[in-house]
Amino acid sequence: MSTKKTITVALAGNPNAGKSSLFNALTGSHQRVGNFPGVTIEKHEGYLDYRDYRITVVDLPGTYSLTPYSPEEIVTRRFIIDEKPDVVVNVVEGANLERNMMLTVQLMEMEVDLLVALNMMDEVEEKGIKINLDQLELLLGSHIVPISARNRQGLDDLLDHIVRVSDGRIEIKKNKMTFSAEVEKAIDKIAELLSQEPELDAAANHRWMAIKLLENDREIYSQVQKYPVWVKIELALQEAIRECDVLYGTDPEVLITEDRHAFVRGAMQECVRLPKAARASVSDYIDMVVLNRVLGLPVFLLVVWAIFQLTFTLGSPLMDALDYAFGLLSDTVAPHLPEGMVRSIFVDGVISGVGSVVVFLPNIVLLFMGLSFLEASGYMARAAFVIDKVMHRFGLHGKSFIPMITGFGCSIPAIMATRTLKSRSDRLATIMTIPFMSCGAKLPVYVLLAGAFFPPAVAANVMFGIYLLGILIGLWTAWLLKSTVLKSDSEPFVMELPPYRWPTVSSVIFQARVKAVMYLKKAGTLILGAVILIWAASNFPRSSKLDAELARETARIEASAVAPELKAAELEKLEARIGSGQLEYSIAGRSGKLLEPLIRPLGFDWRIGIALVTGLAAKEVVVSTLGTIYSIGQSADETSLSEILRSDPVFSQATALSLMVFVLLYIPCVAAVGVMKKEVGSWTPVLYYSVYALAVAWIASFITYRLALLWL
Repeated sequence: MSTKKTITVALAGNPNAGKSSLFNALTGSHQRVGNFPGVTIEKHEGYLDYRDYRITVVDLPGTYSLTPYSPEEIVTRRFIIDEKPDVVVNVVEGANLERNMMLTVQLMEMEVDLLVALNMMDEVEEKGIKINLDQLELLLGSHIVPISARNRQGLDDLLDHIVRVSDGRIEIKKNKMTFSAEVEKAIDKIAELLSQEPELDAAANHRWMAIKLLENDREIYSQVQKYPVWVKIELALQEAIRECDVLYGTDPEVLITEDRHAFVRGAMQECVRLPKAARASVSDYIDMVVLNRVLGLPVFLLVVWAIFQLTFTLGSPLMDALDYAFGLLSDTVAPHLPEGMVRSIFVDGVISGVGSVVVFLPNIVLLFMGLSFLEASGYMARAAFVIDKVMHRFGLHGKSFIPMITGFGCSIPAIMATRTLKSRSDRLATIMTIPFMSCGAKLPVYVLLAGAFFPPAVAANVMFGIYLLGILIGLWTAWLLKSTVLKSDSEPFVMELPPYRWPTVSSVIFQARVKAVMYLKKAGTLILGAVILIWAASNFPRSSKLDAELARETARIEASAVAPELKAAELEKLEARIGSGQLEYSIAGRSGKLLEPLIRPLGFDWRIGIALVTGLAAKEVVVSTLGTIYSIGQSADETSLSEILRSDPVFSQATALSLMVFVLLYIPCVAAVGVMKKEVGSWTPVLYYSVYALAVAWIASFITYRLALLWL
């Protein structure tokens, strides 16, 4: 039985060059998603079988350079250096070749087995761009394969080149990139010194390391400084700096960058012919509207509003179907389980708890499909550009708004989406802002309370106000953090504006599927554990006195001579009363009693306190907990619960508003807290945030309650 030879291929390229589209086209369903070791950057890896080869493809993060400043740059460079893939495929966008070539030049300097995949050739032809591939190959010292990943054109030719490069049947020629004379002299001298160090890896690329040292690359500096040869290298670096300053009036780092740009410009001049300037395109006319300083923001809000309308309109029937399916599952499983603890933990705990999370999956998938569509089409980059000026007032920039928008669906993927931010202070500030956005799990609470205590027209305005309040509190939090503990220089915001494209269905579905799986894995497992703990806290300890009363009264009712339907109604009332008493006697009930003095100024009693505690598992659990506490069971519909709440003396319009504000602002679900800790890397910031969120929620709810008592 023959085994296939394995080839590892790394895909490197600029953002929006079509790298992920090529990855999807090559690997299809044979993909897995994780994290690169030691960092929170997503790792997409897949495989395909081609002829007698098993080709593993790693989709490296999109990056514009290999200077180790951002997490994406660090991950990409370390993977190429440490993992030594058999072939590096540099995916470049044919219609924006000059911009993409800067990364190509830096990959050439690493002297890896490089192939250039010239992507989006269909757009190149449509725009009338002429590229002399033979001449460009000579300059780059690398084969160039024209492809269109979106249309699956040229993929077999690319795979054939990958196999031939891996087998050594395609010779990687010397590229034509050279630096200024003094820089080349310094590179040769430092490379010679590096080669004399016996402790250095014999396979190390000494020329590339010399270039990086001249560029003040901190990683290479720290690597070389520990060797004795560093004394000589440091003298050579100082000499190079002096000579470049005398001859050129600048340092080697600037000269290296200028020489790269000069090489790219020369290659473009020699190999690329652009068409004569044409009339404004459809994209130009669209940008006149969406990037307009007056119309840009309203258009963006309208687009987001439309996405949310589609999300909830299309998602509601699917949510109802899932809710019905979990109800049917409970009804099916319950009769086959023994009465008592086993049935309760599986039906009331596991099925109801997990179901309360899964029923929101359609909304999350649809929302991510909408956001993926906007991103792939090129509009999301423009939205971030438009919102950048507003965000700067609060210490952030436009890229932070994309995770915040995602937070309206679910805080978990929104927090993970902050990985795209290069600055750690920006990431932390944005992460601490996201939980104040009204995620989908909070929506049932708003619908219940607004619908119960306000007429429909007013209820819609109340919900809009709650969403707006979350945004304002979040932005105020970002400003507070960025002006105090996370104070730092503002990161430059350079957002590339890619051309408008019609996204492929497979790409949009793939992105949504990845996020859905991550949501279920990260949220479902954490919430399942939390729900079981909450079930235990709500059921133990049990009062023997109440159990005895239940047995005694049940026997009395069963022995009575009343009609069966009256017996059933009386037994239901008895079980509800005893159940409410057992809940009050349990750990959860006692905790609610302990909390009551703290939350009484907000208009809450111990029962609402229990709902807020259980809401830490998932905010939608607040509704089912209120139903249990008020002795109508989780199977009761919202109308019945609304009537019960309206008739309870504790509840009023002021209480409802106060509770909505508290649910909006206090600590998010345990799954979001867990992901927050993973992303920031420590519990300390999370604990500080939790205290802050509770304080903000209490103060805002107190003000809301007191003002509502005066005005309503």
